[in-house]
Amino acid sequence: MTAEARLLPVRVPRAPVGVVVVLHGGGGRGEDTAVSPLQPSVLRMIPVAWRLARAGGGTLAVYRLLNSRRGWDRGLNPLGDVRWALDQIGDRHRDLPVGLVGHSLGGRAALLSSAEPAVRSVVALAPWVQPGDAATVAPHGCRIMVVHGTEDRVSDLRRTVRVIEALRRTTPVGLVLVTGGNHSMLRRRGRFEGLTADFVAATMLDRSPREQAVRDVLDGAARVDV
Repeated sequence: MTAEARLLPVRVPRAPVGVVVVLHGGGGRGEDTAVSPLQPSVLRMIPVAWRLARAGGGTLAVYRLLNSRRGWDRGLNPLGDVRWALDQIGDRHRDLPVGLVGHSLGGRAALLSSAEPAVRSVVALAPWVQPGDAATVAPHGCRIMVVHGTEDRVSDLRRTVRVIEALRRTTPVGLVLVTGGNHSMLRRRGRFEGLTADFVAATMLDRSPREQAVRDVLDGAARVDV
């Protein structure tokens, strides 16, 4: 168990052109509960991180962030851990653009951190958003894609739609709905991971998207169904 945030390297090439930080989810388990590297919400993001590393083709440094504590409440949330991670990235990879990929609570943290100066790309997977979140996000030059399963019973899809509608008044953001996808993203896993890797490669490496859904989002689509 860890009581402090940790930044775990997945793949760090010698001369990367960008950095991606992968943020896990995981609800609270009582007050001040530490994160276990073996909890399912943490383990679920390992294949996502490796998919991103492969998509980077030796040009993206990929790290996983382990939060200092589980859950999210008024006095304790992952945003401080994300800021700490961005500071660490700045020290290690000065002036490189950063992409954030987060799931559930990590998806919310990625969205709310999109205004950080180094952040250029955000993928929020099944984000556990709250109604007022759009008012706190003011990214500049950051591209955002939200991916949500239609069968998610943990993160409220209706709330996600409302937050995205509010965000689109000032921010380029698109929603990709994965038909039949659930919160863990194990059902239709390949779609979740493929969309994520393709969007990150397109926005961080200026590559042409392979996925039509990603191309549609980057062209300004508000919602795409896959």
